[in-house]
Amino acid sequence: MNATQTKVRSTPEARRRLVIKLPKLLPQVSTEFLVERLIGFAGISTILIVVLIFFFLIREGLPTFLDIPLRELFGSIWYPNEGHFGLWPLITGSLVVTLGAVLIAVPLGLMTAIYLGEFAPQWQREILKPLIEILAGIPSIVLGFLGWVILAPIIQKLGAPTGLTAFTGSLILAYMALPAVISISEDALYAVPKEFRDSALALGATQWQTTWRVVLPAARSGLVMAVMLGIGRAIGETMAVMMVTGNAANIPSLGPGMFFEPVRTMTATIAAEMGEVARGTLHYNVLFGIGIVLFVMTFALNSLAGRLVGSQAARRRKGQL
Repeated sequence: MNATQTKVRSTPEARRRLVIKLPKLLPQVSTEFLVERLIGFAGISTILIVVLIFFFLIREGLPTFLDIPLRELFGSIWYPNEGHFGLWPLITGSLVVTLGAVLIAVPLGLMTAIYLGEFAPQWQREILKPLIEILAGIPSIVLGFLGWVILAPIIQKLGAPTGLTAFTGSLILAYMALPAVISISEDALYAVPKEFRDSALALGATQWQTTWRVVLPAARSGLVMAVMLGIGRAIGETMAVMMVTGNAANIPSLGPGMFFEPVRTMTATIAAEMGEVARGTLHYNVLFGIGIVLFVMTFALNSLAGRLVGSQAARRRKGQL
């Protein structure tokens, strides 16, 4: 009986406390609602901006694929003044420069990330990590100027016919891609649970065996993303490449010597010629068509990376890895 009376008496008191707390809870609820809506709007805006960019490229560049036969469009001669809009020299130039940058940046970046994440002492990591991040803040035009003034003469003295070659551009792009590759790779290694390392070491594995057979496979998806981001950074660079690659729209001969020939990339072509063409002309549309080709290439690379990571994760879940 006393318990029932206490429960009845406590009901009005609980209601009064709830009424007192309601004004304090309402601002929190409204703030959470506002933050959720802002986050949703930011996400939708990002997707909408990408879609609008793609549709703008399609609108301006679609006449390229309608007015020029594909055989001529992907021909071997780029000479717009004479009506030749062959994109193959520009595509091969971009691929050669990007390939050279990847061959330099990816092994060096991964080894640096492994050293910083697994072997370097704490005091070295605290010194090297900020220095690597500072490298990402150097403007590309400054790097291009340094490559043109300092690096190109050195390459010419080593035996190249000219210092403005694809190899020069690859060195500059590798330098520019290194901070991203190192930082993301190190974050991927850091995300591997410490229990993985402790278990391998407890079974008698050395630190290098633990890193090679346990940590790297566990961080594979993040490492693949780091490599793809480095490739995207290299293939999309404009000003530095335009200054040090020679801007010659020719197809380099297949072989090791192709890195020591002048080339011209798609991004450098857009930057160099967009300000000189009349709006609405075929040349103007072709430049946007180059942007579409570059967009498709980048999208294909990202899709390939996503499929690789997804297939590896699926096989790992099934116990095949």
